[in-house]
Amino acid sequence: MFQGLSKRERQIMDVIYMLREATAAQVLSRMPEGSTDASVRKLVRILEEKGHLTHRREGREHVYSPTIPEKEARRHAAQHLLATLFRGSLPEALSALLDASYGDLSEEEAREIRRLIDQAEAEGR
Repeated sequence: MFQGLSKRERQIMDVIYMLREATAAQVLSRMPEGSTDASVRKLVRILEEKGHLTHRREGREHVYSPTIPEKEARRHAAQHLLATLFRGSLPEALSALLDASYGDLSEEEAREIRRLIDQAEAEGR
């Protein structure tokens, strides 16, 4: 769903997902240095035209919110990552994630990964 977005567009989407909804001014306040009010407002409008955002009026402000839930957006992004970087191989992706982790896998993390695998098997995935 989010492939084809520029770095700034992805940053804006990250901020709006974090806040659940936001005005352009709220987005700007959380953007990296070098972002301008005009550029953020323009990119928010572009994201709305692309179908990633919707808005409602609140006084004079537009309040933007994502058109799809964050969990669904993460699933789309993960599917795209899996397909493009790992040729669809979940074991290769998991291995890369484990190699890239910050430190050793804790026992709690290992239990959670096993639980997720068991759940997926039980659901036939």
